[in-house]
Amino acid sequence: MTKAASVLTIDFSIQSGSWPTQAELTGLLDKALSTASNLCPFDMPAGAEVSVVFCDDENIQVLNKSFRDEDKPTNVLSFASNDGVEMTSWSPLLGDIILAQETIEREAEAQNKTFTDHITHLLVHGFLHLVGYDHMNDEDAENMEDLERKVLAALGIADPY
Repeated sequence: MTKAASVLTIDFSIQSGSWPTQAELTGLLDKALSTASNLCPFDMPAGAEVSVVFCDDENIQVLNKSFRDEDKPTNVLSFASNDGVEMTSWSPLLGDIILAQETIEREAEAQNKTFTDHITHLLVHGFLHLVGYDHMNDEDAENMEDLERKVLAALGIADPY
């Protein structure tokens, strides 16, 4: 399924898990990622594209073990295509975001958030990783979280932190 969002094309698939309907996910992806791309302080490359996979804990655990050497499920993984490349030379394919349904459900319940709001936050978080944001140190984390708050506020979602 492909969905155009302002200057961003979003390809997504439901690999496994009990996710909202394809129509609901299309609307959620469009709103979350188009808002994030529009509020980023730089222009997306022409023809920018993001791939999103909705899966379950079992599948994300395999990826987390393979790529991060952590043998446990996680809520979201991001794989940036342009990691370490100067922005002026970026490929339009920004990368992949993978989300795990059971972990997101557990976290949403524990944090008293709706499942949809938590998915939205993690989509925004994953997208920001694709465009170069990180949280490896306090300053970078603060910059990334500030932009997440700004995007989520524009979507009517409360501060997740």
